[in-house]
Amino acid sequence: HVRSRRQRQMCIRDRNYLVMTRPDIAYPVSVVSQFMESPTVNHWNALRQILCYLKGSVGQCIVYTNQRHGRVEAFADADWAGSKLDRRSTSGFCVLLGGNLISWKSKKQNVVARSSAESEYRAMANRVCELIWVSQFMDEIGWQCDKPMKLWCDNKAALHIAHNPVFHERTKHIEVDCHLIREKIQQGIICTGHVNSEEQLADLLTKSLSGNRIGFLCNKLGMNNLYAPN
Repeated sequence: HVRSRRQRQMCIRDRNYLVMTRPDIAYPVSVVSQFMESPTVNHWNALRQILCYLKGSVGQCIVYTNQRHGRVEAFADADWAGSKLDRRSTSGFCVLLGGNLISWKSKKQNVVARSSAESEYRAMANRVCELIWVSQFMDEIGWQCDKPMKLWCDNKAALHIAHNPVFHERTKHIEVDCHLIREKIQQGIICTGHVNSEEQLADLLTKSLSGNRIGFLCNKLGMNNLYAPN
């Protein structure tokens, strides 16, 4: 029992380190982490797949470059009812400062969303909180970031809710989130925009993707393989 507890602690430490440096594995690691207390053979096989992927992409890393601007952008996405166990959605986001990736996360939502618009809107609300934190942190260190900060989403219904001042029965249960986003839009702190699903960078953090799609999104996020031939 002691050995297994130590192994779990080591797994948690290694998991946190890898996720903080490799956004391309944030989603699969968040999935397998849900079964750390009672893993099965299938979970172990999934973990082996992650390790094989890491072994084949040891040089994959985030490269920071000077894009000559200080814009803050966030991409928010959600995979509606993606979990087959409890039908909860998975939220994902990535924040870019000056065109460089500085923050990302993949996490299952706390409640079951009744529509794709609701799941996307909850993801947007959480990202607004992240953008506010980034803005405050930039002010503390003396970095003047351009405002309003841009929040990108690929769900037009969620974007419409963000700008529509009228609440109705379908949005009553997410009224707090509605007030939060709309307040920051009116204050000029953030602005929203629609992005095509093909260009949604947060896709990498919400669902399983093919190898080509992963490569495309990693390239968009500024991730390159240091050992790849020029």
